[in-house]
Amino acid sequence: MAARPSRRAMDSIAINNDGRGGGGGGGAVGSVQYQLRQYAESTLGKASLHEAVLLPEGESLDEWVACHVVDFYNHINMLFMSVSHHCTDETCPRMCAGDSYNYFWRDGAEYREPTAMPANKYVKLLMRWIDAQLDNTALFPVELGQPFPPHFRADVAAPILKRMLRVYAHLYWHHYPQICQVGLATMLNTSFTHFTLFVTKYRLVSDTELQAVKDVIKILA
Repeated sequence: MAARPSRRAMDSIAINNDGRGGGGGGGAVGSVQYQLRQYAESTLGKASLHEAVLLPEGESLDEWVACHVVDFYNHINMLFMSVSHHCTDETCPRMCAGDSYNYFWRDGAEYREPTAMPANKYVKLLMRWIDAQLDNTALFPVELGQPFPPHFRADVAAPILKRMLRVYAHLYWHHYPQICQVGLATMLNTSFTHFTLFVTKYRLVSDTELQAVKDVIKILA
């Protein structure tokens, strides 16, 4: 079994980035843009993404899904941080994808009812919510071979991935020009294609949720 990838190397970049380094150019070594370009260069030459989502022989499907949850968490976290200075309370007062898809935050704790809020606050709360689950070894076991909770894919992974999709949707609808300006369009498109192939292959996100990005999916197919 492959070890689950660590997110710790990227956490410090996403958490400590103040949003002022995404203006353009090549990006300094250690910057969000540099890290993402390094990732893009390492993945674009690999086998087809259609093949990359296939469960390796002998691999646990729960483990496979958990690995991808961590990977997509890293991608979205860094992609959003690269343009976060463009996503303010004024520019994005709602978490949405165009005019037809509005997303409300609810976590069952501080926000017990669906709550409208600016996109940047939604994403910040989402990343914190995901981070807490990834750190919970009862949900994401650390030791290989340690069992996952019952119904892990439906009850743990699927809700995380559904909310991750909303960040991709917001980036495409509202920040794609800025993504292009910092030279990360290929990274976003590759990451999103990988994401959609994976969640549709294992039925982790509903067709209803995917409607917000159906045109993007068609273009990238």
